Amino acid sequence: MKVEFINPFLSATLEVLKTMASTEARPRPPVLKQDSVSHGDVSGIIGITGPFKGSLSLSFSQPCILSIVAKMLGEKFPEINAEIKDAVGELTNMISGAARQNLEAMGYKFQSSLPTVVSGPNHQIKHQCQAPTIAIHFDTSAGSFVVEVSFEN
Repeated sequence: MKVEFINPFLSATLEVLKTMASTEARPRPPVLKQDSVSHGDVSGIIGITGPFKGSLSLSFSQPCILSIVAKMLGEKFPEINAEIKDAVGELTNMISGAARQNLEAMGYKFQSSLPTVVSGPNHQIKHQCQAPTIAIHFDTSAGSFVVEVSFEN
């Protein structure tokens, strides 16, 4: 995977969460993911095609996503439900779109599929290609989440 593909997803994540949910997130250094187990309670995944095939996933801890959605919708939710899952799908779509705009400015044109949302303890995330997966863990005042990016060269 081209290292230059990481920053567009990093900046898109920070931008979308700040704009849509007034949430400041602090990224940790990227790591190479070794398995397909999620690092959260609910995940959105979206396939991306273009010059390279790949995918993006977002995995949120329950406290983190409940806080983000409360800020987005102005309503509190006690647990992950259909509305929370819809919001995860929408966040995945928005971050993918912002990252694709950033990539387009670098000369790469990508399209994306519709996001899929999966929840539950230790759920699996299957990326759309066989390339290594880079995981970026983020911390917020309400908990953590992980952005994973995988692209074939």
